[in-house]
Amino acid sequence: MEERKFIKLKKEEYGIKEYIKRDLGKGKISKLDIEYTPVGEKIVIHTSKPGFVIGRRGEKIDELTNILKKRFKLENPHIEIREIESPLFDAQLVADEIALALERMGNLKFKVIAYRKLQDIMNSGALGCELRISGKLPSERSRSWRFAKGYLKKSGESKKEIDRASSIALTKTGIIGIKVAIMGPKSRIYDKIDITEDVKEKIKSEIKEEKMKKTKKKKSVKKRKKKKSIKIKKSDIKEGVLKDSPELKQEENGTAMRIEEEIEEGVPQDIIDKELEESNKDKTQEDKNDTQK
Repeated sequence: MEERKFIKLKKEEYGIKEYIKRDLGKGKISKLDIEYTPVGEKIVIHTSKPGFVIGRRGEKIDELTNILKKRFKLENPHIEIREIESPLFDAQLVADEIALALERMGNLKFKVIAYRKLQDIMNSGALGCELRISGKLPSERSRSWRFAKGYLKKSGESKKEIDRASSIALTKTGIIGIKVAIMGPKSRIYDKIDITEDVKEKIKSEIKEEKMKKTKKKKSVKKRKKKKSIKIKKSDIKEGVLKDSPELKQEENGTAMRIEEEIEEGVPQDIIDKELEESNKDKTQEDKNDTQK
């Protein structure tokens, strides 16, 4: 029984909301809430045009209260109006305005209407916006067009911060559906990183320290190379020939290259060793002859 009562109550609320929206007109109301108090029913209307909803000396509100009492059998309905300060950040108002513009100007100018509204929303300070218009635009075959700009989260906790709404435009070619999603400037982005001046200074100091360390390492390496290098005096040089010149290694003499070539050709190791001994003997004899001369 309780479930039936709950369903009945929600049906009544839906009927009240639809009647007030139809009575006041499209594009005037963004949201409508019904609260139950001990004194009576409280109906909160969120609108960007409170003067239009109230009327002269509250004529429209009096008419609404009388209709709610008689038609919907509310005991003591109390209507409260709350003004929307920034209507461009309200998705329902934007969707209704696009629908009215399509009904007034026609579906051929849907791109002009969408881009103009998108630019107005972004210029007012929104982080991101997405408009979807679907229907017979501009041909007889139905299509869906997407207009988006800025940053818009599609998943995660930040998705809850996005305001979404839909509306319908009745044109000559048929029904056109409009979906709007707006991410306002006050919406929280949980993965956002703010880089302040303090963080920039820390990064700059770290970069300077790294550069100093690199320069110190380069200087130490140069000093070591200088110590290892052989110092040659002017007295040691005579007619372009060095005194007490160090003996040439096998690599400098060219024997190592010759051995590698022989190994590649497939010469046995015994023959290579004999050739090395003979070459060393020839060198020693040449050195002795030079000393005797």
